[in-house]
Parts: sequence; structure tokens; C-alpha cells
Amino acid sequence: MKPWKKGLALLLMGMSLLSLGCGNAQQSAAPKEKTLDEQVDDIVSSMTTTEKVGQMVMIGVQGTEVSDDSRYMLHQYHMGGVILFDRNMESAEQTQKLIADLQDNAEEKVPLFIGVDEEGGAVVRGKSFITPPESQQAIGRTGKVPAAEESARRTGEQLKKLGFNVNFAPVADVGSYERAFSADAKQAAKFVEAATQGYEEARMMYALKHFPGIGRGTVDSHQDISSITASKDELMEKDLVPFKTIIDERQPEDYFILVSHLKYPALDPDHPASLSKNIQTGLLRDELGYRGLIITDDVEMGALAKHYSFRELGVRAVEAGSDIVLVCHEYPHETDVYLGLLDAVNDGTIPMERIDESVHRIVKAKLLHRQSQT
Repeated sequence: MKPWKKGLALLLMGMSLLSLGCGNAQQSAAPKEKTLDEQVDDIVSSMTTTEKVGQMVMIGVQGTEVSDDSRYMLHQYHMGGVILFDRNMESAEQTQKLIADLQDNAEEKVPLFIGVDEEGGAVVRGKSFITPPESQQAIGRTGKVPAAEESARRTGEQLKKLGFNVNFAPVADVGSYERAFSADAKQAAKFVEAATQGYEEARMMYALKHFPGIGRGTVDSHQDISSITASKDELMEKDLVPFKTIIDERQPEDYFILVSHLKYPALDPDHPASLSKNIQTGLLRDELGYRGLIITDDVEMGALAKHYSFRELGVRAVEAGSDIVLVCHEYPHETDVYLGLLDAVNDGTIPMERIDESVHRIVKAKLLHRQSQT
């Protein structure tokens, strides 16, 4: 036997004997499994600034398959999420492939959020292959709270099969319009609570919208900005009740809160909610205690786009407290939002600590959701 082989044999024999007598010691020496927060910290610390900023932008894409343009947005800007519309969805098989291809092209350390607006009633996508839910108002009028849970669970299961991991529903507004469950705050809260249970049963992330409530609104924020003139007490006693109910009862990593573009002078006389630090940080985070993800409504809506440049919109939203800026349609606008944020981080307007707060929340939610699917 060659000397090095003899030495190796003796070493292996010694290790074998040692393991027989020191099994417990060997077990205690095994590497400790990292906690979820430690895993998140490792991922965030490994990200470049461009990757972190990309996680904070969710975009729409054009077409029914991954194109050079959408691939560029994912590769160059590391966008963290994509929302799909009817323009992207022709059939179940095509939608499933598109979502899988988007995930494959992301090349990121965590999955994309892939979202859709499947509320029910007039706001549904893919009607030819997704069973459209009834409107929330129709469900609320039945008086049967479990119907909201069943509808959300069924919708969530259909979306999950296609590859979606976020549905931008339920509407948590209090009002007498089709998209809301009820004009009565306590009744609306019961139905919203049931819907959230249904989405969680389907293991689908969901988004409460449109904080702090647009049930009193008279102008469509797709067209222009408007104001809700209610006092803070009125908002707390009515409009905010469904939101507060879910914040108090649900795990913050399971859902988003989507913030509206309306103004609420009693809360902030100068800024719409999506750009208001008083509303997002002061009210939602500090006063109501919300620790989950805040996402803006689409910043291409007239309520914002008519009054601000896209380069400044993302910066203002993140300074106010948003974790993710939603830009649904045009690639140049999406690029401007991303580059505006990146410039603000690079010149110190937005501290890296502020970016890391949001990216930590985003990565944690993505890891938890991925674990729930296994």
C-alpha cells in the first residue's frame, strides 16, 4: 500500500471510531439552519443597488409572449414584478407559458411577483378561460359572508394553476358601488375578512385596495385627482374599518395594501395618498401598525401622470413609504420610474437603509410564498 493510502486508511478508521463514541458531539457540530430573516438578510446583502431598486418596481408588459423589450426590462432593470392584462392573456395554455417564461427570464435571486386584477364584476381578466367571479357588491347583497370566502378561494385556485402568485383583490373600500361589498363598514369588513381567508386557503397573495378607501370618491382616478373631504374621525369610523380588521388579524407577509391616488385633506392637505408620508408612514405604518408591503396604484393614471413626471413619481412614492411602485403600461414610463429611483439612491436623496427596508419586506414575502407552495 502506498504511504498516502495507508495514512488515509488510518485516518478514516480513526474518524469511524470517533463517530461511534461521539455521535451527539457530531450532531451538535452540524451547521445550524438559518432562520428566515437570516436567509433574507443574506439575499438582500448580496444584491447590487440596481437589483434592489428593480425589486421595488412592478411593471406591465406588451404581447402574449416574452419579447426582446420585456426581456430587456427584466435583464437590464431587474424588475421585481409583472402585472398581466387581457392584452397578455389569450388562453390558459398561453398564459401559463408566458408566466413561466417571465419567471425564467427574470434571472433574479427571488421569484417575480406575477399579478392580475381578478376582482369580479366589471374588473376581470381572461374571461374565456377563467371563471369570472361575481362582483363584490352582488356577493355582499346576498348577506352570506361565506360566499366571499368561497369566491376568493375558487378564484385563487384558478389563478395559481396559471402561475399567478398575486391577485389585486379584494376591494376593501366601503361604499355603494359595484366594486365594494357594502356601504356599511362592519358588514364590508366581514366580507373582506372572508375573502382574505379564501385567498389564503388557495395560497394566493392578495391586495387590499384602495387605502385609505375610495368609497366616497366622485372622480375616477384614472382620469384625474380628486379629494375625499371626510374628517379623520369619519375615515377611522367607516372607511378604514376593513383595512384595520385585516391588519389586526392577518400575517403581514400574506398580502399587500394598495394605496389610492385620491387626496384626503384631513390626513394630508397637499399630497395624494400614494405620495403622502402622513398617510403611508404616519397612518398606515405608525398608527395602524401595518408591517407588510405597500404598493401604489398604477402611477400612469391621470390622477398622478397629469401632475408629475415619471422620474419623480417613484421617488416621491418611496419617500412617502411605498415598497413597490406599480407602472402598468408603457415601457418608457416604467424605465423613467426605475431610473428616477436609481438616481435618487445614487445621489443620496433616498438612503440605502430606506431601500433595504423595502427590499427586506419584498424578499421575505417572496420566500414565504415560495415555501407555502412546496
